[in-house]
Amino acid sequence: MAKQLDYHTIREIFTRFQQADSEPKGELEHVNVYTLVVAVALSAQATDAGVNKATRGLFKIADTPQKMLDLGEGGLIEHIKTIGLFRQKAKNVIKMSRILVEDYGGEVPNSRAALQSLPGVGRKTANVVLNMWWRYPAQAVDTHIFRVGNRTGICPGKDVDAVERAIEDNIPVDFQLHAHHWLILHGRYHCKARKPQCGTCLIRDLCQFEDKTL
Repeated sequence: MAKQLDYHTIREIFTRFQQADSEPKGELEHVNVYTLVVAVALSAQATDAGVNKATRGLFKIADTPQKMLDLGEGGLIEHIKTIGLFRQKAKNVIKMSRILVEDYGGEVPNSRAALQSLPGVGRKTANVVLNMWWRYPAQAVDTHIFRVGNRTGICPGKDVDAVERAIEDNIPVDFQLHAHHWLILHGRYHCKARKPQCGTCLIRDLCQFEDKTL
């Protein structure tokens, strides 16, 4: 685990991220907040590309909780059976949709606690939805952020909760809204697990990673 970087270094890192991509976007396709929740829940232990391929047809016919209930678990499975853990995920999506219809009038709630109370929605999923749809500076820590945070020293921590706190505590407020997307995209395309692209990295001179592949 790298040592926590200082304020000025972190500000320079995120200034570079911002200059390279001022409005980073999540890569999960969705048409409204409900389909965003479903897509994020389906993405656990799956790739965004794989989820997008499965949901393009699904969201054309089931883009509300009631339409998902009308489709039913079997119909949902037919759309998402290429995704890992599809049977359990289908059960959760149907349960979630029923709760949204019965308890929330078919609307998706926008508190972290209410979101986390839904089947298949953990803290990471709730944070993604709060950030992407309501533009709240919630930090959804996935494996990419955990790796980048600990390699670079941007937000080191022994577990995802510690990394989330490190982001909130150390990254300047003006970068908080997009922080988790910059970190995810950096980990997905540059600071890769097995073959980090250090030679073309925007922040290689500021990063503490000892095993750089320059």
